[in-house]
Amino acid sequence: MLTTVLSWVGFNLLILALLALDLIVFNRKPHEVKVREALAWSCVWIALSLLFNVGVYFWKGPEAGLQFLTGYLIEKSLSVDNLFVFLLIFSFFKVPLKYQHKVLFWGILGALVMRGTLIGLGAALIREFHWILYIFGLFLVITGGRMALGKGDEREIHPERNFVVRFFRSIFPVTPGYHEERFFVKVDAKRYATLLFIVVIVIETSDIVFAVDSIPAVFAVTTDSFIVYTSNVFAILGLRSLYFALAGIMDLFHYLRLGLSVVLMFVGAKMLLDIVYPISIAVALGVVAGVLTVSIVASIWRAKSTPGDNQAHT
Repeated sequence: MLTTVLSWVGFNLLILALLALDLIVFNRKPHEVKVREALAWSCVWIALSLLFNVGVYFWKGPEAGLQFLTGYLIEKSLSVDNLFVFLLIFSFFKVPLKYQHKVLFWGILGALVMRGTLIGLGAALIREFHWILYIFGLFLVITGGRMALGKGDEREIHPERNFVVRFFRSIFPVTPGYHEERFFVKVDAKRYATLLFIVVIVIETSDIVFAVDSIPAVFAVTTDSFIVYTSNVFAILGLRSLYFALAGIMDLFHYLRLGLSVVLMFVGAKMLLDIVYPISIAVALGVVAGVLTVSIVASIWRAKSTPGDNQAHT
């Protein structure tokens, strides 16, 4: 019991230290994140994730190591869909490039808290009602099918309809524009929230939609809440860098959503077939990696073969 508590406390302290280092040391001043810097940070976060994966392998064993890697890969691939939403939100609100990093930092910090809460709730439900895994599985199969058919696409953003934003505006005054990187300002002795804070709210609430898909998907790999949580956290931490690295070319990944839909349907089927035909973690990892590789390679091939179509997106 003590070891379990220490592992949770130690991990969260590590993440808080990394986030503090990121915000206070490396990104203290607002600036436009260039592609080279974003790629470098993406490599750093991926390296840290794999290093932690090695630690899990030696601490909890090979099975847990494979579970973390599979969960991380699933969560990382599904989180790419978040990047399209980030792009649309920033475009809708016309957020200056040099303030986007700060918005994503606080948005992702909030997402870690929300996902931790949802994972804790999911783990508690599974302990009490194991059959809920089959509900998760059916939900993932249906969600994957709808994604494959282009239904239920969450990319169309309507911030003016966002319930949380509307509620916040009803209880707190909001300025119509930006005041540098500040979230709150004082005007005539009255405190206002800035538009930048509204953007953070929209980012936070949009993540809830994605968490509903991604968290059950990782529970298909393992019911160990520590593995589910840590794989989610490491996948999310690299989202900011990945966004700035891919922001200009995201429309080129034409078949990626189809690949993600197949991944969701596969992990859902894995849950549903667990009693009759259990699928090993090694096989699941191979299928997920294979599907994503094929979808990315096919997208690159399509981009090269239809350059005129790609230019239309740039």
